[in-house]
Amino acid sequence: MVKKYVVASVVLVIVGVVLGAVMVSSFGNGVDLGLAYGGDEVKLGGPAPVAMQNSSVRALSDNFAAVSKAVSPSVVAIKTTTVAKERPKNMPRDFFHFFNPDEDGQPSQGYGSGVVLTADGYIATNNHVVADAAENGIEVIFDEKVQYKAKLIGTDPSTDLAVIKVDAKGLIPAALGNSENVHVGEWVLAIGNPLGLTSTVTAGIVSAIGRNINIIQDQYGIESFIQTDAAINPGNSGGALLNMSGEVIGINTAIATTNARYQGYGFAVPVNILKTVASDLIRFGEVKRGYIGVSITTIDQTMASALGMKEAKGVKIEKLVDGGAAAAAGLKELDVILEIDGREVNKNNELQSYIATRHPGDVVTLKIFREGKTFEKKVTLRPRSQDATLASSSGEKKEEPAEVADAARTLSFDALGMTVRVLTAEEKKELEVERGVLVSDIKPFGEAAERGIGKNDVILEADRKPVSTPADLKKAIAARKSGDAILLRIKRAEQTAYLAIQIP
Repeated sequence: MVKKYVVASVVLVIVGVVLGAVMVSSFGNGVDLGLAYGGDEVKLGGPAPVAMQNSSVRALSDNFAAVSKAVSPSVVAIKTTTVAKERPKNMPRDFFHFFNPDEDGQPSQGYGSGVVLTADGYIATNNHVVADAAENGIEVIFDEKVQYKAKLIGTDPSTDLAVIKVDAKGLIPAALGNSENVHVGEWVLAIGNPLGLTSTVTAGIVSAIGRNINIIQDQYGIESFIQTDAAINPGNSGGALLNMSGEVIGINTAIATTNARYQGYGFAVPVNILKTVASDLIRFGEVKRGYIGVSITTIDQTMASALGMKEAKGVKIEKLVDGGAAAAAGLKELDVILEIDGREVNKNNELQSYIATRHPGDVVTLKIFREGKTFEKKVTLRPRSQDATLASSSGEKKEEPAEVADAARTLSFDALGMTVRVLTAEEKKELEVERGVLVSDIKPFGEAAERGIGKNDVILEADRKPVSTPADLKKAIAARKSGDAILLRIKRAEQTAYLAIQIP
């Protein structure tokens, strides 16, 4: 009996080995399972549940595949060896996130992406990908096979763009599109090297354009990002955002996130800015950018009413730069820029991003609204002067007002939710003003507080007229009817600004 079991076991083992060998080879070499068992063919799965009926769906899928295949050779992986960089203690991680490899202040390796610009080796990427690289610390990888050492040609922190170069010939440059033709809702593809996964393609749509997320920490930072929900992760920085013709429309740069990973929205620098920046960096090693020489703010309906405009549009000139192009052309504070070269301007970054594509000496035409009139001004752009400063806004000196009676030294505007009082001679000297009234109290959630007026602000003007006493302010407000808006000129912390407040 025991012998029978032993024989049977040996037979089973032999059969198992034979079957195992057949199964392995069948998967490796395509041997028919049915023949191996000597029976009928084993059929796995069933027919496709849905036949491809819509030719548009098939065409879109084919388009994705065609763009991916055509452009992937033009998008490279970039590896950098960074130098140690001290990270400030308790520095918060922003919700809008760049992918900096050396955040902990230690030398490390970082990874990003790049887009081939020329057949002889010029490549675009982000400034934050390569800016902290050690000498000879930039490598470019093509198709996970060929590696080159790269030379840093130049960077532009204002746009977070950079150009590097490898010593190579016969590369396939990407086609550069026109970001002015980008529309919200259109399909896009992102190609890059996220999380070490080379040549990764993701799809999404353009979810917004002209987005300013205040992430570029540069005094002259220019942000007008294309926003997309195509997945972008660490390593995608510097890679391509593509339209359905396979043209680059942006350079992927940052994401909105709470965990430094994809959570739905990425941001790309428009390709039109890249064209100007890359061309300048290749030709000159630096960006030669023209400047208008203004500080501007957006306009809401209350401000528009205070300026005499029927609707809120354009951007308001808050300050002029001494010796700047705008001042030379005769522009003034409170002028509203409605258009530049025939393009409507309704946000600060719309003006900034357009000017970022122009050079010193270029002439732009501005459509201006001023005190009820609309006209055009031609402005010749100038280079940025290192010592350029915003024009002084104190105006010409006024005679000191006569001493105000005690009863009129303080006045409450209950409907506006604020109280003002006269300035003492010592306060005028300390605050460097010749006139004005001090906001001594503000009611939370009152009209004044809601419009941005704060305690200890100094009101210099009301309705474009000088204010020296609370009575001057009362007179200017009384001249307006309920529902009107009045323009106030405010000084705080050595800066002046124009605010508009609605009369209840």
